Amino acid sequence: MSVVDTTRQLISPEFLTKLETLELVSRKIFAGAMRGERRSKRRGESVEFADYRNYTPGDDLRFLDWNILARLDKLFLKLFLQEEDLHVSLILDVSKSMDYGDPSKGIYARQIAAAIAYIALVNYDRVSLYPYADGLTGEMTGMRGRNVTQRMLGFLSNLEYEPASNLTLAAKQYAIRHPQRGIVMVISDFLDKGGFETGLRYLLGRDLDLYVIQILAPQEIDPPLTGDLRLRDVEDEDVAEVTVSRALLNRYKHNLQAYCASLKDYCTRRGVSYLFTGTDIPFDQMVLNYLRKRGLVR
Repeated sequence: MSVVDTTRQLISPEFLTKLETLELVSRKIFAGAMRGERRSKRRGESVEFADYRNYTPGDDLRFLDWNILARLDKLFLKLFLQEEDLHVSLILDVSKSMDYGDPSKGIYARQIAAAIAYIALVNYDRVSLYPYADGLTGEMTGMRGRNVTQRMLGFLSNLEYEPASNLTLAAKQYAIRHPQRGIVMVISDFLDKGGFETGLRYLLGRDLDLYVIQILAPQEIDPPLTGDLRLRDVEDEDVAEVTVSRALLNRYKHNLQAYCASLKDYCTRRGVSYLFTGTDIPFDQMVLNYLRKRGLVR
């Protein structure tokens, strides 16, 4: 199967067209080291003229307006709109627990990542992809412009699932490798035996505009299980023999809800945008409606 066929299964050209009218919104836009396409109203060094101000000792003489000096015999400094680079990083869980569900959590997560990445690319933001399992398992960094769309989709389509999940290690590695501030989105089921607190703390320490999307399958939210079962953890091969009764299912649902609530509360108290979704919610609806409501896209 060609890359085009594979990526068409991930996200259709028709849906990509719908995304072209959107843009990402950051609460912490910052000036990039390289000239970008995103303009702020702050003044700096660029090619777009903004205003004049009186010269003061110590100003860069390169920005003096010599024509005004010749006419008025006064020193004025030319001011320019500062151009900004928005960095968008997507940290994507590819551990084996994501290879579960109908619809699949892993495919759903890649579709979200592809949509967000494409919105950023068409707006000329700088995009980086970081799949992780037991730490970061690869990267595709520094992408800009829609001309890299097929490479981005091919990268996501060809990701393989890895044995275990370790958000703490992945977040630490990301924080070391990617010092720039900007938008960071973690897409995962967050079913990590090491928990989520330490990993998210590494990202919060970078003063990032952080978004967390937790994805669960309908079969995890409301398991269709009864009787005597032998359950195996897909990540570390742990085995447990249990008798699934109505009381046990109720306790499982209570614990799952409590865990998801603790993740949401952790994020809310620290200014992190949290979004929970089941894979039974249509992917296009989640991107076009829910992400807009959360303020990530407009």
